[in-house]
Amino acid sequence: MSLLSTVLTVREVSRGERVGYGGAWTAPRDTRIAIVAAGYGDGLHRSFTTGTPVLIRKQRAALVGRVSMDMIAVDVTGIPGVEVGTSVMLWGEGLPVEEVARHAGTIPYELLCGVSQRVQLEPH
Repeated sequence: MSLLSTVLTVREVSRGERVGYGGAWTAPRDTRIAIVAAGYGDGLHRSFTTGTPVLIRKQRAALVGRVSMDMIAVDVTGIPGVEVGTSVMLWGEGLPVEEVARHAGTIPYELLCGVSQRVQLEPH
């Protein structure tokens, strides 16, 4: 199973600016942030921590801040070509759900079963 989403917007964040609920993450340097359309309303664990990996343009990027209901923030500094509509893999080929589950402090089965009904399924 792969869980995919897309970039909603990309923002430049200056060193010292805060990102996420309650400003949970502070940019240690000028940072390029992609806002991704996926959150706990889709079944992503709120326990995902800063550093949880995603794949964007086949490169690893790290979640920053807290998971919100409908979106996550991802540090895409150094990944060229990230723009609105760019595909984001939350887990799947190249990013095993087992690895992602470790970042949430859970097991893969819980992540797979937690995907909500509002996530659109595509047959393969």
